[in-house]
Amino acid sequence: TKSLVTDISHQLKTPVASLKMCLELLAEEDLSKEEEKEFLGQAVGQTQRLDSLTKALLIFQNGNRHDLSEKDSGPIMDTIAQAVSSVYVKAQEKNIEIEVVKNSNEAADMAIPHDPHWTREAIANILENAVKYSEPNTNIVIMVKKWVNFLRIEIADEGVGIPKKEYHKIFQRFYRGENEYVQKEEGSGVGLYLTRKIVDAHKGMVFVERKEKKQRGSVFVIQLPYESLTKM
Repeated sequence: TKSLVTDISHQLKTPVASLKMCLELLAEEDLSKEEEKEFLGQAVGQTQRLDSLTKALLIFQNGNRHDLSEKDSGPIMDTIAQAVSSVYVKAQEKNIEIEVVKNSNEAADMAIPHDPHWTREAIANILENAVKYSEPNTNIVIMVKKWVNFLRIEIADEGVGIPKKEYHKIFQRFYRGENEYVQKEEGSGVGLYLTRKIVDAHKGMVFVERKEKKQRGSVFVIQLPYESLTKM
């Protein structure tokens, strides 16, 4: 129960903070109509995310954990777009641009078996860290590639980077990096652990790669197979 509360609390924290930020911005009087519409849309999206997480908590409470991995062969790009939307406000605050690139039109139209809600959370957790641990005025690039047996999603940031010795540790529960920049930022060390659990339930893989020499940041990779899900 303690572990469950920790996990759900972590997932609730970000949408609550984003919703609060959107409402505070909407309260300002000097916003244009387009800006008001944008922040209102973001607030609605975060409210929907909170609703989904609350339902997930009730499912856990009732012992029906298998309901969290309902298979849906939907467009993966829609799920990625929702994940990007969930961190939009925080990225905009730091003037961080998030770009999504497809290596082919086929990759853009891919509909693969995945749980849209939990896959979105897995991707959003990586994006939240990328925004949090990157300096202002940097970029995050999401590359979607269709490979023979799986879809590969690469999330490359220009942040502080991760030492190679920590590549496996960062997916452990409650682990936080040794970097001073990471330590001074608020965090619980649960996000990447949850991402790994979610991707594992999809028979996929998640890992981090080093960027090319002299390039700042990290590349997180999620690989999702084209086959059915297991139960979470």
